[in-house]
Amino acid sequence: MNDRLFIFDTTLRDGEQSPGASMTKEEKLRIARQLEKLGVDVIEAGFAVASPGDAEAIRAIAETIKNSTICSLARANERDIHAAGGAIKPAKSGRIHTFIATSPIHMEKKLRMQPDQVVEAAVKAVKLALEYTDDVEFSAEDAVRSEMDFLVRVFDEVIKAGAKTINVPDTVGYSIPALWGERMKQLIERVPGSDKVIWSTHCHNDLGMAVANSLAAVMNGARQVECTINGLGERAGNASLEEIVMAVRTRRDVFNCDTRIDATQIVPASKLVSTITGYPVQPNKAIVGANAFAHESGIHQDGVLKHRETYEIMRAEDVGWNANRLTLGKLSGRNAFKTKLAELGIVLDSEEALNTAFARFKDLADKKREIFDEDLQALVSDEGYATEHERYKLVSMKVCSETGEVPHAKLVFTDDGAEWHADGNGSGPVDAAFKALESVVNSGADLLLYSVNNITSGTDAQGEVTVRLAQDGRVVNGQGADTDIVVASAKAYLHALNKLHSKRERAHPQV
Repeated sequence: MNDRLFIFDTTLRDGEQSPGASMTKEEKLRIARQLEKLGVDVIEAGFAVASPGDAEAIRAIAETIKNSTICSLARANERDIHAAGGAIKPAKSGRIHTFIATSPIHMEKKLRMQPDQVVEAAVKAVKLALEYTDDVEFSAEDAVRSEMDFLVRVFDEVIKAGAKTINVPDTVGYSIPALWGERMKQLIERVPGSDKVIWSTHCHNDLGMAVANSLAAVMNGARQVECTINGLGERAGNASLEEIVMAVRTRRDVFNCDTRIDATQIVPASKLVSTITGYPVQPNKAIVGANAFAHESGIHQDGVLKHRETYEIMRAEDVGWNANRLTLGKLSGRNAFKTKLAELGIVLDSEEALNTAFARFKDLADKKREIFDEDLQALVSDEGYATEHERYKLVSMKVCSETGEVPHAKLVFTDDGAEWHADGNGSGPVDAAFKALESVVNSGADLLLYSVNNITSGTDAQGEVTVRLAQDGRVVNGQGADTDIVVASAKAYLHALNKLHSKRERAHPQV
């Protein structure tokens, strides 16, 4: 059995389907560079036919990334395949990932197709994709609820047609490890030509078993796992890349395979994805949570001090927890700043953008004695938010919060260059600031989420605020970072409003 386990990362495609987690082309490029640094084998960069923006982002990633295969998703139809083929064309190594549903409920209710028609469409899609690349992956959507005999038939036909990777997805997160492992084993045993392809699995986390199911598949012959950073993804998310990689690596006595992942890049990747998407990592999250290597119990502390392996099965530094140490300070020069950004995979488009970011770095260094990698990621992200689709921009604010008094906020902001003054009262300083903004903007948006996270440790740490707004069925995340969390909150709210405005412009060009 092959001892190589391929990692297929779909953070930029399936992960982006999380509510409000949509990313710009530049943000996708930053994540793609980090995934390449991490050693991901395949980067599913998007769904080319979904929008011109998605296709453009895939093409930009394909032009930039050299050490990972760049993949686009495509339904089993000509329009999708042509879009995917065009998007991955610049890639040094490109893949088309085509899929069609194979479960009775999907074929009858969604596709309204007979089984013979589904097989025909699958074969046709694989053959068309081969005109663009010799690396074609086929997925049987909702394989978890598909009939085994029909799966065997479909997979047999697409392998004959030329598919190189066969993906068996638990699309709705329905399976359990014992059953999923057995399904993978039976498919590999029953499908003719199964030894000519790489078997893959893509599990969703609706019952909290995406990682367990994926690992069960690996134990039964799967040699590619489709996963995401931090387990990001639609509904309850996907299998977490970091958990898959470290489970296989830590339990080599059980798994007869390993990945080519550079595990020291796991924590930096986690923090970057969290910063860009606005989805914070829970403290008790395995591998990348803030408490993953913390020991509170006196018995545990005593054991770790005497011998680390008494209570730790991995070293924190092996997954990148020491990678965020002090990097720059207020005396650091422009060249050192530029070099550090390059190390973090951050590429600024122009000298003007570099100068602006450096000026913001100097301002931050005046407020904060030590600057860490995470601070730089947040600073550049914040700068990106400030320049992209910037209808609203914070100029200044003053907040008064006193015991026994109603908190009050005064803000000055611009709306397409016109300056506005806003006043508001609230139950707290942040509430007052949001109400002040809405008293002028009148967006009518609903606040779905407000979250504050410290970017690094210390009382002078930057606060990173995420605001999720919903308006007319659209959901966006806004983010802002500052050493003052009330200022960060106002920035995040305005960023969310800017996103709503830009989405409205894309949906209605006449506006």
